Amino acid sequence: MLASLIRILVSPEDFSIYFGATLAGLGATLIFATILEVCSEGSVPIAADLVTRANAPGNSFAFLMTGVSTDYTEIMAIKETTRSWKIALFLPLITLPQIILLAWVINAFG
Repeated sequence: MLASLIRILVSPEDFSIYFGATLAGLGATLIFATILEVCSEGSVPIAADLVTRANAPGNSFAFLMTGVSTDYTEIMAIKETTRSWKIALFLPLITLPQIILLAWVINAFG
């Protein structure tokens, strides 16, 4: 439903400007994915729009991976299992730089 709203309310030109294959677009994608935090099944239509309408395959990758990496449920499961906030917060600390680097490489060379 959110993907449909995005298609109706945001023109392809604006979508490409805000979420295009630039570092600013990658940053906007990361922020959007962190705030949205939906499951991968629900975010695939939005990720498809990032590839087709914004021409940014790396941003699509970052959108799908950041949702998992910053997921509150995942972090809390690690915290409850290990009884340590430090270990739980290593999930986004370790994965986000890798996601950003891979997304940039995909956008630049993909």
